[in-house]
Amino acid sequence: MKIVGVAACTSGIAHTYIAKEKLIKNAEALGHTIHIETQGTIGTEDALTPEEIKEADVVILAVDIQITGTERFKGKKTIKVPTSLVVKAPKQILQKVESELNKKE
Repeated sequence: MKIVGVAACTSGIAHTYIAKEKLIKNAEALGHTIHIETQGTIGTEDALTPEEIKEADVVILAVDIQITGTERFKGKKTIKVPTSLVVKAPKQILQKVESELNKKE
């Protein structure tokens, strides 16, 4: 599964980066390709490319605030979860996404 996403917490610091790292670590452990962009107090980092978005099977928005650029994901299966949930249960979230995508096939 190819996953792209955005992580953004209310302060744009701690939970943003923790959520990003947990998603990457767990997605790779499950055999998926993943790229997570961060949006926060220092702006956007690791911006997603149009090609990455186009090839993605799913978009995970681990966000607690309004983010910019959501129009890029139009037509994509998108999952929105709070960063706190990603920090606590990243593997379970990814398994649920996997399960939902497999039902559609």
